[in-house]
Amino acid sequence: MTYRLKHIAEYLLLRAAAVPLVVLPYRAALALGWLVAGFGFFILRFRRREAERRIRDVFGDRFSDAEVRRIAWQSFRNLIFTAVDTIRGPHLTLKQYRKVGDYGVAIDTLSRQVQSGRGAVLATPHTGCWEFGGMGMSLVGLPLFVIAGKQRNPLFDRYLTQTRERMGVQVVIRGSSTLRTIIKRLRDGYITAVLPDVRMPTPGVKVQFLGKEANVGPGLALFARHAGVPIYPALNFRHGWSRHQGVIFPPIEADLQADKDVDVQRIMQAVFDVFTEAIQRDPGQWFWYNKRWVFDPV
Repeated sequence: MTYRLKHIAEYLLLRAAAVPLVVLPYRAALALGWLVAGFGFFILRFRRREAERRIRDVFGDRFSDAEVRRIAWQSFRNLIFTAVDTIRGPHLTLKQYRKVGDYGVAIDTLSRQVQSGRGAVLATPHTGCWEFGGMGMSLVGLPLFVIAGKQRNPLFDRYLTQTRERMGVQVVIRGSSTLRTIIKRLRDGYITAVLPDVRMPTPGVKVQFLGKEANVGPGLALFARHAGVPIYPALNFRHGWSRHQGVIFPPIEADLQADKDVDVQRIMQAVFDVFTEAIQRDPGQWFWYNKRWVFDPV
């Protein structure tokens, strides 16, 4: 494969940045990330106006200008902190994970699910550090796989795949046989996590989300129906800089006796109802900068 100069430069920059983030103690690495986030938010103002517009569009006059700015800042800072956590992920130990993470109930729930012989689909939005729960699941030995698309930079794509696999997370690349592979693994007792809170580029399922209509993908509902496994809404929260919490909600089961389209609609709406309540309670946890903005028209 021939790599473009831009790809090589981006990859080398990533690997150079990763060195201090891995070597430094956790909070020192986050402090470095905080400086990067501050420069991007306050100096470069990277997509800040768009994020603040989105917050006002969703919440109206619920928040003052200062509060909107605080929510946008927390969201952007969490994005950079998530990048730090992801880079450090392969070096995370179980002891370190338990020191900074509160995932006991979620891990116990999923362990019982796997012991039952059935896998599960986790429906999780871009809140907190959305990668952290997966890191912990792999550390405690839960069978986990993720569905990933190819990144534009092939070097970065390979790095990201290798990083996840070093953490014990299997990667299924989207393609013509993806659905068959997913169904087989779920039936074999694996868990997969899906982040559905992004805009589906083609007509999908319409749900009410944060008081608006969103067009989202039906994938997680279809996986559950085909494989006969439950869906667990699960959210990650970051408290302060370095404390992580995972909250798992009661499972949503597919109704195979119901019309498929009706059942998929019911499942997706139930998932997004959970997301709505959590984001309305603490909007700074959510990623307001997503390029695939969930409320953009198809």
